[in-house]
Amino acid sequence: MTAEALPAELRRAICQLARTPRLLVASDYDGTLAPIVADPEQARPLPESVNALRSLASLHETTSAVISGRALRDLATLSRLPGEVHLVGSHGSEFDVGFVHALDGDAKALLRRLEAELEEIADGQEGVQLEVKPASVAVHVRRAATEAIGEAVLSAVRSGPCTWDGVQVTEGKAVIELAVVETNKGQALDILRHQVGATAAIFLGDDVTDEKAFARLHGPDLGIRVGAGDSLAQHYVNDPADVATVLAFLLEERRAWLHGDQAVPIERLTMLANERSVALVTPDAKVNWLCHPEPDSAAIFADLLGGPAAGHFSIKPEHGSLPLGQRYLPGTMIVETRWSRLLVTDYLEHNLASHRTDLVRRISGSTNAVITFAPRPEFGQVPVRFLRERDGLRVVGTSDPMVLRSPGVDWEITSDGIQETARAVVRPREGAPVLLELRCGTDDISEHPLNESVRRDLAAGYWSDWAAGLKLPTVQTDLVLRSALTLRGLVHKDSGSIMAAATTSLPEELGGIRNWDYRYCWLRDGAMTASALVSVGSYAEADGFLAWLHRVLETIPGPERLHPLYTLHGTQLGAEAVIDTLPGYAGSRPVRVGNLANQQVQLDVFGPVVDLVVSLATARGSLSDNDWSMVQAMAEAVSRRWHEPDHGIWEERHAPRHHVYSKVMCWLTIDRAIKLGEQFGRELDPSWVPLRDTIATDVLKNGWNDEVQSFTTAYDGDDLDAASLFVGLAGLIDPADERFQSTVTAIEAELRSGSTVYRYHRDDGLPGDEGGFHLCAAWMIEAYLLTGRRTEAEELFAQMVDAAGPTGLLPEEYDPVAERSLGNHPQAYSHLGLIRCAQLLSQ
Repeated sequence: MTAEALPAELRRAICQLARTPRLLVASDYDGTLAPIVADPEQARPLPESVNALRSLASLHETTSAVISGRALRDLATLSRLPGEVHLVGSHGSEFDVGFVHALDGDAKALLRRLEAELEEIADGQEGVQLEVKPASVAVHVRRAATEAIGEAVLSAVRSGPCTWDGVQVTEGKAVIELAVVETNKGQALDILRHQVGATAAIFLGDDVTDEKAFARLHGPDLGIRVGAGDSLAQHYVNDPADVATVLAFLLEERRAWLHGDQAVPIERLTMLANERSVALVTPDAKVNWLCHPEPDSAAIFADLLGGPAAGHFSIKPEHGSLPLGQRYLPGTMIVETRWSRLLVTDYLEHNLASHRTDLVRRISGSTNAVITFAPRPEFGQVPVRFLRERDGLRVVGTSDPMVLRSPGVDWEITSDGIQETARAVVRPREGAPVLLELRCGTDDISEHPLNESVRRDLAAGYWSDWAAGLKLPTVQTDLVLRSALTLRGLVHKDSGSIMAAATTSLPEELGGIRNWDYRYCWLRDGAMTASALVSVGSYAEADGFLAWLHRVLETIPGPERLHPLYTLHGTQLGAEAVIDTLPGYAGSRPVRVGNLANQQVQLDVFGPVVDLVVSLATARGSLSDNDWSMVQAMAEAVSRRWHEPDHGIWEERHAPRHHVYSKVMCWLTIDRAIKLGEQFGRELDPSWVPLRDTIATDVLKNGWNDEVQSFTTAYDGDDLDAASLFVGLAGLIDPADERFQSTVTAIEAELRSGSTVYRYHRDDGLPGDEGGFHLCAAWMIEAYLLTGRRTEAEELFAQMVDAAGPTGLLPEEYDPVAERSLGNHPQAYSHLGLIRCAQLLSQ
């Protein structure tokens, strides 16, 4: 039987069960995994079921078990099931072979008495068999010479030993089992569920004894009865062959949900943006990431982290073919995906009310296209349904209104019992493209007052007009322009804040737990991004960011009380949480929202902010009183706290240390404040110059390690960190200083791996590994240039450029061993690093 032959309701139930965070798969043996045969000693499980159970057991957060009436030792010998599958014998009374030793003296005596009495009853009764187990005796009459003999034996057992005190009775098909301990498949199922922390369980069985297990199922659990008969199970299949089909289908669905078999390489995802919202599009025109009402809100489409069940908006040719390519329209954030006779154009609209997110999808060409619209609000946790309107669909069940305007599209709406999905086949014609307009935050489905081509031109002009005014380097000009557009796309214009990246929980290691939420505004990242945009001639983003920061500062006593990051609107983050209903990108769990780093002490954040004020004031030729007051306050904060340990730039989740990078950034804060005041004729605090010298002396004395001939991560160890390159990059020491030259060599030897540079190799308290950081590679390139090693700088920059995706985007990291990108995407750090390197190499 193929999975398609299973009842539709059962398939839907299996699909739903496969998406539970921690799954327990449990089954009876005889009549379920193994067909019933005349000789019980020849009851072998179907190989397909064995393979499926083994494969399920090998999956993350998935447990397989067999709960049988057979003695555990016999079950293990007969089934030959692999060690990954838990075996429970004697109807749940045996969880391990040594169980018999746990019987007390009274129980052992009762067991001996039972065995003697049952041998007497069975004596001379042809075909009747006794099965003696560690804590029970089973009387089998399946092979009795006549039905009358079998019934007589069972009647004698029922009227005799079954009535004894302390005897637990379990009746099945042609068998009675008498135990001296409590036996109950339902209790065994509960014990297993508790041991593995299962959030849902499936149980398959065919016997009366299995009803006790079916009775314990609840909530999202699934019970399947094999064969006909009254049962508490919700679903029925015919025989063990069907059981093998069920297990194989469950395996397929579970594996796809957990591992994202079709996970698109991260760098191949393309970002749409309008400085209010962001979305990601796969190379085959699937919108697989969109949050609303803000980029740091819950996702409407989270296919990126949970597969199709978590929401997507797909368009593809009806008769499948691979796309020929995807590109941005030059100088814009409008994306085109092209097949041989089909073109999909995507963009987020501009000039809308701040509470709205409008995604426009234009289908043109001369072949049929299939559209699948499956919004899943709140990361797929809110069920939705659709109401058909004359010109589209109204989404029902969301807290915020949502409509899809799609005039002329005939939708077919299906349900999996929880969520509805809309599907349509359309055929664009010459001069008559199909238009889809997803409007989030409004119930207005009426025709837009402006023609779509006008709106597309407005969206294009918004970006291209801005891009035309940039000052770009001669090295990798097009890629630098794309990086600048990407950074501006991460700006949240309504508030002025700047996102560190567009996503959450894209992994630093496939299958690992290093998955963080970067959809917020870090003071450090935001300031560095704004500085990069100032460096290419755009000042508005810096103005907006500093205005946002001034508003944040108004809510606290002083800069020393700043958190490292805030929501896009400048409020404190809620608690970090895990969405365990999503399997994560390519099975990388957990999926996190919020960021615990919000509660850390990071004393380096003042440096990038003051550096931004210097860059902006220098570019403009003027310094505002507000910005100077903030610089003074930050210098004062440094004077009070620079000597404290902190969690550092990498936000490690262990005890604070005296990080070299943090001390250098405290030095930079004072140094830039002095230079800024001198440049614009402002009065300097007399303590700043001696404080700058004090911090520098402290770093040179305690940050340098003679043994490793390098500046180290922190004062208390000899481990290395790419961020320590800032001793020279920030100007605390002359790049010609031998200590800086030696530090570059040491970090290169320890942390560079071919095309990338790792942050560090120390134990940071988290399991697993990570890729090299593009930002660290950019620092190494700058360090090479400062130490006269231009050839190495050019070679490493070329490798960094090669890591960019086909539309020019970079995530956070690169794994040089597996040769794949990792981390949240697109990452501001990576793009500002690329811009900086191209500028330096152009000089």
